[in-house]
Amino acid sequence: MATTPGSTQARARAPRAVAAPPAAPRSQGGRPTRAAAAELERRILDEAAALFAAQGYAATSMEQVAEVCKAGKDTIYRRYASKGALFTAVMARFRAAVVDELGACLSAGGAPAERLRRYARALLDVNLRPQLLALNRVALAEAIPSKGVQPTPSADDPFMRQLAALVREAQDAGALRPGDALFIAEQLLYATSIRPLVTTMLGEAAFSTAARQDAYFEQAWTLFLHGAAAA
Repeated sequence: MATTPGSTQARARAPRAVAAPPAAPRSQGGRPTRAAAAELERRILDEAAALFAAQGYAATSMEQVAEVCKAGKDTIYRRYASKGALFTAVMARFRAAVVDELGACLSAGGAPAERLRRYARALLDVNLRPQLLALNRVALAEAIPSKGVQPTPSADDPFMRQLAALVREAQDAGALRPGDALFIAEQLLYATSIRPLVTTMLGEAAFSTAARQDAYFEQAWTLFLHGAAAA
Protein backbone atom coordinates (compact mmCIF):
# COMPACT_ATOMS: atom_id res chain seq x y z
CA MET A 1 0.00 0.00 0.00
CA ALA A 2 1.09 3.52 -0.61
CA THR A 3 3.52 5.12 1.81
CA THR A 4 4.15 8.87 1.83
CA PRO A 5 5.38 11.51 4.27
CA GLY A 6 2.64 11.64 6.90
CA SER A 7 1.27 14.19 9.29
CA THR A 8 -1.10 14.15 12.21
CA GLN A 9 -1.34 11.21 14.55
CA ALA A 10 -4.51 9.24 15.23
CA ARG A 11 -6.57 10.67 18.08
CA ALA A 12 -6.26 8.72 21.32
CA ARG A 13 -9.20 7.05 22.95
CA ALA A 14 -9.60 4.51 25.71
CA PRO A 15 -9.62 0.83 24.66
CA ARG A 16 -13.17 -0.36 24.27
CA ALA A 17 -14.48 -3.01 26.61
CA VAL A 18 -15.19 -6.40 25.11
CA ALA A 19 -16.87 -9.46 26.48
CA ALA A 20 -14.59 -12.30 27.45
CA PRO A 21 -14.47 -14.86 24.64
CA PRO A 22 -15.47 -18.45 25.34
CA ALA A 23 -12.71 -20.79 26.37
CA ALA A 24 -10.81 -22.06 23.35
CA PRO A 25 -11.49 -25.69 22.48
CA ARG A 26 -8.48 -27.84 23.25
CA SER A 27 -7.10 -30.95 21.69
CA GLN A 28 -6.61 -34.12 23.68
CA GLY A 29 -3.06 -33.03 24.47
CA GLY A 30 -4.32 -29.86 26.18
CA ARG A 31 -3.22 -27.44 23.45
CA PRO A 32 -5.75 -25.25 21.61
CA THR A 33 -7.03 -26.77 18.39
CA ARG A 34 -5.80 -25.34 15.11
CA ALA A 35 -9.15 -23.60 14.60
CA ALA A 36 -9.00 -22.08 18.09
CA ALA A 37 -5.43 -20.87 17.51
CA ALA A 38 -6.48 -19.26 14.22
CA GLU A 39 -9.43 -17.56 15.92
CA LEU A 40 -7.15 -16.20 18.65
CA GLU A 41 -4.76 -14.91 16.00
CA ARG A 42 -7.63 -13.17 14.20
CA ARG A 43 -8.85 -11.60 17.44
CA ILE A 44 -5.38 -10.35 18.39
CA LEU A 45 -4.88 -8.69 15.00
CA ASP A 46 -8.42 -7.23 14.96
CA GLU A 47 -8.04 -5.65 18.38
CA ALA A 48 -4.47 -4.50 17.74
CA ALA A 49 -5.56 -2.82 14.49
CA ALA A 50 -8.37 -0.99 16.30
CA LEU A 51 -6.05 0.19 19.08
CA PHE A 52 -3.28 1.34 16.74
CA ALA A 53 -5.77 3.18 14.52
CA ALA A 54 -7.48 4.90 17.46
CA GLN A 55 -4.55 5.67 19.77
CA GLY A 56 -1.47 5.69 17.58
CA TYR A 57 1.67 3.60 17.81
CA ALA A 58 3.34 5.09 20.88
CA ALA A 59 0.19 5.03 23.03
CA THR A 60 -0.60 1.38 22.30
CA SER A 61 1.13 -1.27 24.38
CA MET A 62 1.35 -5.03 24.14
CA GLU A 63 -0.26 -5.15 27.59
CA GLN A 64 -3.31 -3.24 26.30
CA VAL A 65 -3.67 -5.64 23.39
CA ALA A 66 -3.49 -8.61 25.76
CA GLU A 67 -6.09 -7.05 28.07
CA VAL A 68 -8.56 -6.27 25.30
CA CYS A 69 -8.12 -9.76 23.83
CA LYS A 70 -8.50 -11.38 27.26
CA ALA A 71 -5.22 -13.18 26.60
CA GLY A 72 -2.06 -13.45 28.65
CA LYS A 73 0.93 -11.26 27.77
CA ASP A 74 3.00 -14.37 27.18
CA THR A 75 0.43 -15.48 24.58
CA ILE A 76 0.92 -12.22 22.68
CA TYR A 77 4.71 -12.27 22.98
CA ARG A 78 4.93 -15.87 21.81
CA ARG A 79 3.40 -14.76 18.53
CA TYR A 80 4.94 -11.29 18.24
CA ALA A 81 8.30 -10.56 19.81
CA SER A 82 7.72 -6.79 19.89
CA LYS A 83 5.14 -4.10 19.27
CA GLY A 84 6.83 -3.44 15.94
CA ALA A 85 6.35 -7.08 14.97
CA LEU A 86 2.67 -6.88 15.93
CA PHE A 87 2.12 -3.69 13.92
CA THR A 88 3.90 -5.26 10.95
CA ALA A 89 1.60 -8.30 11.20
CA VAL A 90 -1.47 -6.04 11.29
CA MET A 91 -0.37 -4.27 8.11
CA ALA A 92 0.62 -7.55 6.44
CA ARG A 93 -2.86 -8.94 7.00
CA PHE A 94 -4.46 -5.88 5.40
CA ARG A 95 -2.01 -6.20 2.52
CA ALA A 96 -2.79 -9.88 1.96
CA ALA A 97 -6.55 -9.25 1.89
CA VAL A 98 -6.16 -6.38 -0.55
CA VAL A 99 -3.85 -8.37 -2.83
CA ASP A 100 -6.65 -10.89 -3.34
CA GLU A 101 -9.23 -8.14 -3.87
CA LEU A 102 -7.11 -6.29 -6.41
CA GLY A 103 -6.32 -9.52 -8.21
CA ALA A 104 -10.05 -10.04 -8.67
CA CYS A 105 -10.41 -6.61 -10.29
CA LEU A 106 -8.13 -7.80 -13.11
CA SER A 107 -10.13 -10.93 -13.86
CA ALA A 108 -12.45 -9.03 -16.20
CA GLY A 109 -9.64 -8.83 -18.75
CA GLY A 110 -9.46 -6.05 -21.32
CA ALA A 111 -6.70 -4.26 -23.18
CA PRO A 112 -3.43 -3.77 -21.23
CA ALA A 113 -3.95 -0.01 -20.84
CA GLU A 114 -7.48 -0.56 -19.51
CA ARG A 115 -6.24 -3.19 -17.04
CA LEU A 116 -3.59 -0.73 -15.83
CA ARG A 117 -6.18 2.02 -15.47
CA ARG A 118 -8.59 -0.25 -13.57
CA TYR A 119 -5.88 -1.40 -11.16
CA ALA A 120 -4.69 2.16 -10.49
CA ARG A 121 -8.27 3.28 -9.77
CA ALA A 122 -8.74 0.35 -7.38
CA LEU A 123 -5.56 1.35 -5.54
CA LEU A 124 -6.98 4.83 -4.99
CA ASP A 125 -10.14 3.33 -3.52
CA VAL A 126 -8.17 1.03 -1.21
CA ASN A 127 -5.86 3.77 0.04
CA LEU A 128 -8.79 5.99 1.05
CA ARG A 129 -10.50 3.40 3.26
CA PRO A 130 -10.85 4.83 6.80
CA GLN A 131 -9.03 2.19 8.84
CA LEU A 132 -6.22 1.89 6.33
CA LEU A 133 -5.90 5.68 6.29
CA ALA A 134 -5.59 5.67 10.07
CA LEU A 135 -3.00 2.89 10.07
CA ASN A 136 -0.98 4.55 7.28
CA ARG A 137 -1.02 7.76 9.31
CA VAL A 138 0.28 5.88 12.34
CA ALA A 139 2.96 4.13 10.29
CA LEU A 140 4.21 7.32 8.66
CA ALA A 141 3.97 9.63 11.67
CA GLU A 142 5.15 7.26 14.40
CA ALA A 143 6.03 3.66 13.68
CA ILE A 144 8.55 4.22 10.88
CA PRO A 145 10.25 7.33 12.34
CA SER A 146 10.66 5.56 15.71
CA LYS A 147 12.26 2.57 13.92
CA GLY A 148 9.47 0.36 15.25
CA VAL A 149 8.84 -0.94 11.73
CA GLN A 150 10.75 -0.76 8.47
CA PRO A 151 9.25 0.69 5.28
CA THR A 152 8.77 -1.76 2.41
CA PRO A 153 10.94 -0.93 -0.64
CA SER A 154 8.91 -0.39 -3.79
CA ALA A 155 10.55 -3.37 -5.49
CA ASP A 156 9.31 -5.65 -2.67
CA ASP A 157 5.80 -4.22 -2.36
CA PRO A 158 3.24 -6.60 -3.92
CA PHE A 159 1.07 -3.74 -5.15
CA MET A 160 3.97 -1.97 -6.84
CA ARG A 161 5.17 -5.22 -8.40
CA GLN A 162 1.71 -5.79 -9.87
CA LEU A 163 1.43 -2.19 -11.04
CA ALA A 164 4.87 -2.45 -12.69
CA ALA A 165 3.86 -5.72 -14.37
CA LEU A 166 0.79 -4.00 -15.81
CA VAL A 167 2.96 -1.12 -17.03
CA ARG A 168 5.18 -3.64 -18.84
CA GLU A 169 2.10 -5.22 -20.45
CA ALA A 170 0.99 -1.79 -21.67
CA GLN A 171 4.50 -1.09 -22.97
CA ASP A 172 4.58 -4.39 -24.86
CA ALA A 173 1.22 -3.51 -26.43
CA GLY A 174 2.53 -0.10 -27.54
CA ALA A 175 0.23 1.86 -25.22
CA LEU A 176 3.13 3.29 -23.15
CA ARG A 177 6.61 4.34 -24.20
CA PRO A 178 9.60 2.15 -23.20
CA GLY A 179 11.30 2.81 -19.87
CA ASP A 180 11.83 1.53 -16.34
CA ALA A 181 8.46 -0.06 -15.56
CA LEU A 182 8.82 0.28 -11.78
CA PHE A 183 9.73 3.97 -12.04
CA ILE A 184 6.76 4.59 -14.36
CA ALA A 185 4.49 2.67 -11.98
CA GLU A 186 5.67 4.84 -9.08
CA GLN A 187 4.86 8.01 -11.02
CA LEU A 188 1.41 6.64 -11.83
CA LEU A 189 0.79 5.88 -8.16
CA TYR A 190 1.97 9.35 -7.12
CA ALA A 191 -0.23 10.97 -9.77
CA THR A 192 -3.41 9.03 -9.01
CA SER A 193 -3.29 8.05 -5.31
CA ILE A 194 -0.72 9.91 -3.24
CA ARG A 195 -2.19 13.41 -3.28
CA PRO A 196 -5.68 12.15 -2.28
CA LEU A 197 -4.09 9.96 0.40
CA VAL A 198 -2.04 12.75 1.98
CA THR A 199 -4.84 15.31 1.65
CA THR A 200 -7.29 12.98 3.39
CA MET A 201 -4.78 12.10 6.13
CA LEU A 202 -4.49 15.84 6.81
CA GLY A 203 -8.23 15.92 7.50
CA GLU A 204 -9.46 17.60 4.32
CA ALA A 205 -12.63 16.38 2.60
CA ALA A 206 -11.66 17.06 -1.02
CA PHE A 207 -11.91 13.35 -1.88
CA SER A 208 -14.75 12.36 0.42
CA THR A 209 -17.09 11.10 -2.32
CA ALA A 210 -16.71 8.60 -5.14
CA ALA A 211 -17.62 11.33 -7.64
CA ARG A 212 -14.78 13.57 -6.46
CA GLN A 213 -12.36 10.65 -6.53
CA ASP A 214 -13.45 9.74 -10.06
CA ALA A 215 -13.05 13.31 -11.31
CA TYR A 216 -9.57 13.60 -9.83
CA PHE A 217 -8.51 10.18 -11.08
CA GLU A 218 -9.62 10.87 -14.66
CA GLN A 219 -7.71 14.15 -14.72
CA ALA A 220 -4.56 12.55 -13.25
CA TRP A 221 -4.80 9.50 -15.53
CA THR A 222 -5.11 11.68 -18.64
CA LEU A 223 -2.09 13.74 -17.59
CA PHE A 224 -0.11 10.55 -16.91
CA LEU A 225 -0.92 9.14 -20.36
CA HIS A 226 -0.39 12.29 -22.43
CA GLY A 227 1.93 14.47 -20.34
CA ALA A 228 1.85 18.24 -19.96
CA ALA A 229 3.85 19.16 -23.06
CA ALA A 230 2.10 20.93 -25.92
CA ALA A 231 1.06 18.59 -28.73
